[in-house]
Amino acid sequence: MQFTENDELIAWLLAGDPAIRWQTLRDLLDRPEPEWQAERQLTLTAGWGARFLSLQDADGRWGGGIYSPKWISTTYTLLTLRHIGIPRTCPAAQRGARLVLDDFAGEPGSEQTSRKLAALDRCLAGMALQLGVYFQVEEGRLDAILDNLLGERLPDGAWNCRKGKHGPQPVHSSFHTTFNVLEGVRDAIELSGTPRCPQLLEAEAGALEFMLQHRLFKSHQTGQVSEPVFTQFSFPYRWHYDVLRGLETFARLGAPRDPRLQDAIDLLNQRRRKDGTWPVQHKYSGLIYFDMEKTGGPSRWNTLRALRVLKWWNQ
Repeated sequence: MQFTENDELIAWLLAGDPAIRWQTLRDLLDRPEPEWQAERQLTLTAGWGARFLSLQDADGRWGGGIYSPKWISTTYTLLTLRHIGIPRTCPAAQRGARLVLDDFAGEPGSEQTSRKLAALDRCLAGMALQLGVYFQVEEGRLDAILDNLLGERLPDGAWNCRKGKHGPQPVHSSFHTTFNVLEGVRDAIELSGTPRCPQLLEAEAGALEFMLQHRLFKSHQTGQVSEPVFTQFSFPYRWHYDVLRGLETFARLGAPRDPRLQDAIDLLNQRRRKDGTWPVQHKYSGLIYFDMEKTGGPSRWNTLRALRVLKWWNQ
């Protein structure tokens, strides 16, 4: 089935940053790979991608730190560059990603790796997995990260960053943690060539079922919205979860159209503006280098993301 959308809306997306253009060409218009890859290369020399890359510190970090200050640190800048989709072989990004993995998981071959990962927040382990796989710098630490994440699932099938921490242990998974891990797991399945794909697919399916039981944003006990902020679409979403982030993951997998997703799809359609676009509704406070988009107005990022979801759902 051919995906159709308002020509003016597509033209508006194509008038945006190279990050938006190349993903529109690939994901909405199904253009040939040489065409969107050529546009993708421009993220290194123009627009948001080039601007973030130009802000890298001399030592390879961003913002003077690995995880903080938020949101200008190495970790969060690289996650944004991952969303922008700069080429995976970008040397500057690979240098920064290597520093993140060194900090989170120890240097390659280090005896500290298992100990450091055991003490690491599961959200950060998921981020390390994303950055290591995407920027091709896991250097033997990928298996240790995967072992950690596969071994840290809760009985409900997903993850909580509080597991293993001091104090009462969680008995219910966190939406935030689950999606930070799921995005890394999906990257590992698609990009790493790991022989652990059967285990990862099983873990992914369990976590998705956990989210379906919650209809992506509701209590499985009361049916009420779990957190109002889950219904507010953010970008960049940093470590936070919202419904659009959840739907994007199901769309990326080409998951079946489960009826338990209908509430989330209805919310997505309700959030659409009269001009056919979607806004950025919420941003999380912290330091930033610059705003890619303003809150409240039409957002090319969220419009692209929402149209990807609807293309999957409607086909």
